[in-house]
Amino acid sequence: RSRISVVAFLYDPLNCIYTDSGSASPVQFYFISTIRRNSTELTVDYSDIESKFSIRNPEFPDEDLCYLVPGQRDSILDCNFKNDSQTFLIIHGWSVAGLFESWVYKLVSALFEREPSANVIVVDWLDRASKHYPKSAENTGLVGADVAKFVNWLEMDYPLEKVHLLGYSLGAHVAGVAGNLTNNKVNRITVQKFLRLDPAGPSFENADHLRRLSPDDATFVDVLHTNTRGSPNLSIGIHYCILVLLLYYMDQIVKCSHERSIHLFIDSLVNRAYQSWAYRCSSRDAFNKGLCLSCRKNRCNKLGYGVNKIRSARSAKMYLKTRDMMPFKVFHYQIKLHLFSDKNMTLLEQPMKVSLFGTADERDDIAVTVPSMSTNSTISFLLTSDKDIGELLMLSLHWEKESYLYGFFSTNQFMIRKMRIKSGETQSRVMFRPKDGEFGSLVQGGDAVVFVKSSETPQSRREQRQHRLKHHGSFFKQNFQAVLGKVTFKSNALQYCVSP
Repeated sequence: RSRISVVAFLYDPLNCIYTDSGSASPVQFYFISTIRRNSTELTVDYSDIESKFSIRNPEFPDEDLCYLVPGQRDSILDCNFKNDSQTFLIIHGWSVAGLFESWVYKLVSALFEREPSANVIVVDWLDRASKHYPKSAENTGLVGADVAKFVNWLEMDYPLEKVHLLGYSLGAHVAGVAGNLTNNKVNRITVQKFLRLDPAGPSFENADHLRRLSPDDATFVDVLHTNTRGSPNLSIGIHYCILVLLLYYMDQIVKCSHERSIHLFIDSLVNRAYQSWAYRCSSRDAFNKGLCLSCRKNRCNKLGYGVNKIRSARSAKMYLKTRDMMPFKVFHYQIKLHLFSDKNMTLLEQPMKVSLFGTADERDDIAVTVPSMSTNSTISFLLTSDKDIGELLMLSLHWEKESYLYGFFSTNQFMIRKMRIKSGETQSRVMFRPKDGEFGSLVQGGDAVVFVKSSETPQSRREQRQHRLKHHGSFFKQNFQAVLGKVTFKSNALQYCVSP
């Protein structure tokens, strides 16, 4: 006799499925996440979400071909969402014209170039972003709630450790709000990189941390600030440090672009052989003196996508310089030297030109302004090269005159016995000495002084110094005066030279 088997499914708060096939089999319990997922979708109201989530593809990075719709599982299949790949959510900022800016598709393309199998999603909140700025800034809370609901919905079948949020300008604060509102934020949110680019300053300078970026928005947070000049509440970028890792950037040109942060990140995706490095520093002034090029104890880090995720209880300001085009990478050097003179003087904001000669290439006439030059003082300044010159073998230092007629009247000069150069990228420290003679005569408006790499080791220099002091005492001053006595001036030629 045939038997009809009746199976009943009952749901309880413990997420278990009770099956009863009659008396022929005992009651069995199954832990199934599918019912929990469907139940959650039934209890969460997604109807208030106005933002749209466009999943892009590499062939048409600038086209909205398919939308993921929270609460509709079919959209995941329809849009070919890949559960085993990384997911990037790009969140744009304020839009004057109500259109996507060109950087959006460039970033989409760069992400696919670096991670070909990734899910790249553009969060479209153009309707709310194209209002007057104060209204658009106010809307970031609503959009952040939309993104949080989307991420919570996605998490039902997808691990959060594969999710990266990338926010630009106002989109940065959208990402911050979303980070505060996602489920399991404290215990389970392990977003590998929660990147916010150039967080907009107006309306957020003194905002509550729930309305803007804050250190606990994600497991790891890094920020690129590019436009922080101006007055509070009137600037485009926030003025103060707010996050776990702040990557500060300074351009080689005077203007600092608000949108440059996006292109720095794109650069880190596509130019893997030219990764820019940033250095922890207490201030911009100290960085410009070249005092912060150390990589000890995590004091330096890569910029952008390849950043090393460092556990730290404190925020860290990090600085770097760039070129004005891709690839943005430059090579950082600290130039440190001691100045001697037979007269006491202090000169400010002095123009110099430095040329570098290495095993791989050379870079001529790098302009730099030395903040202060004083008699019997040690100066240090930062120098950058847009070329990889390899191992540095020689350099020349030219002290420019401040005006065309300055050379007729100026007799300003300093003597340099040695200089130390540290490379930020290789962490090497090398001593350089004048090519001709014990001292190099640096004359304002005169010829360049050439320095060559010293073959001496720190140990041999120390031993020689100790030997000299022990047997002869300090005769440095006599030698210095003797060198000064050889200097002659040719005012009519607007140049100075040292007699052979």
